[in-house]
Amino acid sequence: MSYCDTCVVRNRAICSSLDNTEIQSLNAIGRRRMLEPGEPLIWEGDDSVLVANVIEGVLKLSSSTADGREQIVGVVFPSDFIGRPFGKTTPHSVTALTEAKVCVFSRSDFDGFASRHPALEHKLLKRTLSELDRTRSWMLLLARKSAEEKIATFLLEMSERLVAPGCEAPGDEPLDSFDLPFSRQQVADVLGLTIETVSRQLTKLKKEGILELPARRTIVIRDRTALEDIAG
Repeated sequence: MSYCDTCVVRNRAICSSLDNTEIQSLNAIGRRRMLEPGEPLIWEGDDSVLVANVIEGVLKLSSSTADGREQIVGVVFPSDFIGRPFGKTTPHSVTALTEAKVCVFSRSDFDGFASRHPALEHKLLKRTLSELDRTRSWMLLLARKSAEEKIATFLLEMSERLVAPGCEAPGDEPLDSFDLPFSRQQVADVLGLTIETVSRQLTKLKKEGILELPARRTIVIRDRTALEDIAG
């Protein structure tokens, strides 16, 4: 039995556009890799030598400023695609936030396979455009929303994207209880806030009965409608 036969995100990943024969051909050029929290998969600025599908876990995309500070520029979840096909260098680093399982392909092998399978290229284009839309929404979040609105929007997105990996299509019910894959400092970095502001806003939402915070990273949404109203 191949990796693809047992892949829990096969019907949600970009390879869902392939038939069984094509899946087996793709399986022949891929390999599974396990990552521990904090383990890098791709380094910013390196030659683009691999791409990957995320099967389990959460990974961050980050870039470094001139003085060496890290800025998280994105997060990827199960069924997401990472890496830069048809590119020479990687624009950001990719590092595991949690234990993660990825299906890795040599970038040159994947480029050749994609060029022979237009349906896969089309799926990849759709994913790229979706990521572009998400990035534009994130720019609005960072530029225009208040601290309270940023926290509410962030928590709602996490509740939608941290659903357990499975073969169902996107659109699964969002979670009302989940563990953040971020520290509060990382949440602050992602949202352009201070850690004190993040903690203060979470405490405020707890006092208002909108959230419960049973542990440092555990979020329980008690009033989703109120959280959506705050997010705008």
